[in-house]
Amino acid sequence: MATEAETGGFNIHPMDQFIVSPLFGDGEVHWYTPTNVTLWMAIGVLCVVLLLVVGTRGRAVIPSRHQSLAELTYGFVHKMVEDVTGKEGLKYFPYIMTLFMFILVANFLGLIPAAFTVTSHIAVTAVLALAVFFGVTILGFVLHGKKFLGLFWVTSAPLALRPILAVIELISYFVRPVSHSIRLAGNLMAGHAVIKVFAGFAVVAWVAPLSVLAITAIYALELLVAFIQAYVFTILTCIYLKDALHPSH
Repeated sequence: MATEAETGGFNIHPMDQFIVSPLFGDGEVHWYTPTNVTLWMAIGVLCVVLLLVVGTRGRAVIPSRHQSLAELTYGFVHKMVEDVTGKEGLKYFPYIMTLFMFILVANFLGLIPAAFTVTSHIAVTAVLALAVFFGVTILGFVLHGKKFLGLFWVTSAPLALRPILAVIELISYFVRPVSHSIRLAGNLMAGHAVIKVFAGFAVVAWVAPLSVLAITAIYALELLVAFIQAYVFTILTCIYLKDALHPSH
């Protein structure tokens, strides 16, 4: 009797959904090749524009659903930036708002069947994280000069411990873009991979009902994760910006 593996019943490849492939043809992928990542990033940008620009162009006193959603999102991020960074950080609100919306929309688009989750790729999240890292570092030196290095000198600690803490602070500072990017990509990739694994078990008759229940539960959890990860990435950006604006311990 043929086994499940021989008949293809358990032929599950959860990581296949993350393969970057060209949109046209089957050739090699170069830096200039339009790929599925390019397509879904463009769709994400288009969705953000439709929501924040087209959806609010009327600026009605009694807002439509689109305008209400755009205004709620705007107010949510604006309050986050103000609460974490203070009034001084509001001038950088447009960038943080753009960052939040792109990640949030990309996360949700990835939950559409047959879609591609661009934020599951470290190549995408690393660029976003490095942009934040270099941006706040340059800003810190522009605003404070050498005083920005006070971020690494813990004046509240005993003098003997300060050099050791300075090394720890320096290492943790340069680890920021790594943790910033891996956290987002790792969570999105793990959730989608688990869904694909349970979907593979749905072909087995006696397991199918449990598989469908598991997929439904994980999908609901992934909806929450999609928002939380966008929020975490954004609030960490605000915290790093706060360090650039107020570097002293």
